[in-house]
Amino acid sequence: MDLIISIILYAVYGAIAAYLMKGKGGLLRNIIMGLVGSMVGGFLAKLIPIPGAGTWIVSSLISIGGACLVIWIGKKFF
Repeated sequence: MDLIISIILYAVYGAIAAYLMKGKGGLLRNIIMGLVGSMVGGFLAKLIPIPGAGTWIVSSLISIGGACLVIWIGKKFF
């Protein structure tokens, strides 16, 4: 059950990031961008101490920010 919820959240984070960055793509791409963005955002959040990083709101913003970063990098190279 947790896996299904995680996939849904990654899709939502990816969709929000795609909307903010004027990105293209379908559900699978949004899930991948959300997943990769969450990993990138989590890595960067560990490097830069962010207050409240354990709360779901801040974690969601970090994931969306990471997905935006991944989309931005993808636009620069592809």
